[in-house]
Amino acid sequence: MVAHYDAPMPTHLEAHHSRALGLAPDAGRPAVVLRGVTRRFSRPRAAPLTALDEITFTVGHGEIVAIVGPSGAGKTTLLELVCRLQEPDHGEVTADAAALMPQRDLLLPWLDTLDNAGLALRIAGRSRPAARREAAALLEVLGLAGFEQVRPDQLSGGMRQRVAFARTLLSGRPLLCLDEPFGALDAITRMELQSWLARALAREPRTVLLVTHDVEEAIVLADRLLILSPRPGRLVAEFRIDAPRPRSRTDPALVALRARVLEALR
Repeated sequence: MVAHYDAPMPTHLEAHHSRALGLAPDAGRPAVVLRGVTRRFSRPRAAPLTALDEITFTVGHGEIVAIVGPSGAGKTTLLELVCRLQEPDHGEVTADAAALMPQRDLLLPWLDTLDNAGLALRIAGRSRPAARREAAALLEVLGLAGFEQVRPDQLSGGMRQRVAFARTLLSGRPLLCLDEPFGALDAITRMELQSWLARALAREPRTVLLVTHDVEEAIVLADRLLILSPRPGRLVAEFRIDAPRPRSRTDPALVALRARVLEALR
């Protein structure tokens, strides 16, 4: 059984983030639906390894949902199932067209910032000049103006992640699957990029599935937190966060919520 929690918020807090963005409730199916999803991996001379076991949840259009759990809980596998890079052994997965941003930025070292950001457009058939024009407009919004012709080895880790995020947005997919996007960065840069990502998603609203080990990151960014157990990953708790953005990391209600999430992870 999954434990459901509504985070205790002071009475002055405003409505849910999706309503603040003006996103109307979707009358059709949700953006993501998983029903009874199990994923196993065969192993030579050993019993199959169950990564995910009977996972069921939905994600609404425009919602930001964080998936938190220990290493080996199947979080990346779950994202790859949603992106159709894997198929479940049992159960059903339906989702909007998704773009996956992996942990590593995977920028091509021989391309400059504009060409890396516009890569999805080139793959979709756009000409190089058209892709570079679209990428340039987004890079300015994302604070990368002036670095259009710089190659990846001349960018900081945080700037590389912003280029990777620009590439993900320019894919045009309504669903973004972000796999530990800031996990390899130092603590200060990670906090700066968490705030930056919140602003970017306010400007460019998308449905987001965010995998993270960082509970504070999940609380700062997400509308809901889904907690997975150790392998095999099972959905054991769900927390809803009805707090306006930007969120203060020192808000007593959010500090208390962080403690409850950590307890659920234990």
